[in-house]
Amino acid sequence: QVQLVESGGGLVQAGGSLRLSCAASGRTFSIYAMGWFRQAPGKEREFVAAISWSNGNTFYADSVKGRFTISRDNKNTVYLQMNSLKPEDTAVYYCAARVGVALFDVPTRYDYWGQGTQVTVSS
Repeated sequence: QVQLVESGGGLVQAGGSLRLSCAASGRTFSIYAMGWFRQAPGKEREFVAAISWSNGNTFYADSVKGRFTISRDNKNTVYLQMNSLKPEDTAVYYCAARVGVALFDVPTRYDYWGQGTQVTVSS
């Protein structure tokens, strides 16, 4: 089993920045990739970004390219740096871990999930 704990959410004005963190524990050696998803009220969970644990390859949703950056350190933590935030970025952000090979933008391809952290961007 892998446990994921997110932190760093909050309230920010449009144009501002936030950095989310996700700490992984447990059987972290089994992780191939980690990703960030978000879900706004009344909407489906959508992909934001993913990163390969081994080689650092990254993959972004078009809606966040150039504004968000996913990264990881060598202590089983993945980050999401969010710049130039817009009101439409408001959502609960979830961290996810995938055991299988390859990066995916589909929630069903991820095996473990964190509890989520709220990000609210005011206009």
